[in-house]
Amino acid sequence: MAVTIVGSISIATAGQAEVRTVAIAALGCNLAWGLVDAVIYLVRTATERSRYRVLGRRIRGEDAATAHRLIARALPEQLAAIAGPETIEDLRKRLVAKPPSNRALLRPRDFLEAAAIFALVVLATLPVVVPFALTDSVALALLASQIVTVVMLFVLGVALGRYAGHPRPIQSGIVMAVFGALLIAVVKALGG
Repeated sequence: MAVTIVGSISIATAGQAEVRTVAIAALGCNLAWGLVDAVIYLVRTATERSRYRVLGRRIRGEDAATAHRLIARALPEQLAAIAGPETIEDLRKRLVAKPPSNRALLRPRDFLEAAAIFALVVLATLPVVVPFALTDSVALALLASQIVTVVMLFVLGVALGRYAGHPRPIQSGIVMAVFGALLIAVVKALGG
């Protein structure tokens, strides 16, 4: 989203529109994408829960050997590789003993999380737009906006590296920042 804003502002500096108008339009676009991301999160959550309910019904209705295959296929690859027959049978027994869920596919917490996703997408764009509100110099504001974008990508890369357990998360941050700078350059080269 930040690269989109920087690209949109770059178009405005070519004299095709007012910079502030383009910044507001880009922010509006990010409001829309925040909504889309939130709705897609809800769709994914409901789909995943529905899929597991159907899988649970199938496992309950099958013989042990077929149920074992269904469970093994449903496990993440790393867990399936280490789960032996005893573990899978234990999972089958627990599933059969547990009554099927009648809860709604979407719960209040899911809507709260969707709202947080929306807010995150929208709030992440604000630092990129702020330089245009602080100065009348379009060139300076654009440069500041690009720097803010790359710094944000660096911070995100470090956080992503830590989450993934990378031994050197700062390297992940550098890679993400360089990738962001390259994206900005490509967007500008393509006329954005």
